[in-house]
Amino acid sequence: MRPAAPAVAYADLIAELSGEAGYFDTDNLISNEASYLHVLPALDTLVAPGGVYLGVGPDQNFSYIAALRPSLAFIVDIRRDNVLQHLFFRALFLRSSTRAEYVTWLFGLTPPDPAEARALSGAGAEAVAAFVRAHPTTPARGAAAVDSVLATVRSLGVRLSERDEEFVRFVHRSFIDAGLDLRFTSHGRRASPFYPSYGELLVERDRSGAQRNYLASEEAFRVVDALQDRGAIVPVVGDLAGPRALPAIAAFLREHGLAVSAFYVSNVEFYLFPAGTFGAYGANVAGLPRNADAVLIRSVFRRPHPETVPGYASTQLLERLDDFVARFEAGTLTSYRALIDGARPPR
Repeated sequence: MRPAAPAVAYADLIAELSGEAGYFDTDNLISNEASYLHVLPALDTLVAPGGVYLGVGPDQNFSYIAALRPSLAFIVDIRRDNVLQHLFFRALFLRSSTRAEYVTWLFGLTPPDPAEARALSGAGAEAVAAFVRAHPTTPARGAAAVDSVLATVRSLGVRLSERDEEFVRFVHRSFIDAGLDLRFTSHGRRASPFYPSYGELLVERDRSGAQRNYLASEEAFRVVDALQDRGAIVPVVGDLAGPRALPAIAAFLREHGLAVSAFYVSNVEFYLFPAGTFGAYGANVAGLPRNADAVLIRSVFRRPHPETVPGYASTQLLERLDDFVARFEAGTLTSYRALIDGARPPR
């Protein structure tokens, strides 16, 4: 039996584990990885539930969490804004017991009538998207939703500056104003045409053809909701190659007899080689307590790979954490190309 996750003081743990914030040139409100679900059938067979999940970025993590069913999760990102966005997401979960309620708060919609709510409870992702499109917001309703959700964010115990609160408002207004058409945005760079919209991410499918977004079923939603209810999805400020966040998480896990089962790093590793910090990142990953079945989930953009699905600009790849650490400690990870091309897919 795997150890149970400890009761954590949510706001205190965020402060205890977080390092210094850094800058990255995106708002990152949603993922730009249309392929994010492609690895889920493999994860179903490779990783046992109940471990600790680590990830980066916004709510694509919730779809991995719904599939993996960890006992505890940490979302680590160099931007403090990502912590603020995850406070916003937790506030939405705390105000919602169903997907209908969640998307009503997320997009500031007119609430469903009881019949609509019952119909949606057994429906898939397309029905959720249709529900959002059929329930437009109004300026008054949107403003009321922003104020109400921000009040819940304030209640979480995390110290917020005026700028922090304004960013939470910006996040919520972005979802309300753009709706399902919201897309990933870069600053100072032209937006890529392959960036999916929120609506496209919602109805995406895994490689078996199943819809696996965390809002595609009530069951998946409830997995994430249960963790959010007890403060067990903990956002942390930190550089994956920095001296604070991952080492502090590693120490916390060792103290409580816990181990990592999955680490979603997106394409962060791509940026670490030119920054000269990949070695520090590798050492941090090697220091994490990990289960024997633990995997890295990484994203690769615009690089042909055997795992690439035709029509997708991004590719999701899996590697055993033990294999990554062995390659790192052997000194073979001298470039991003060596990292990607030399990785052996877990079977």
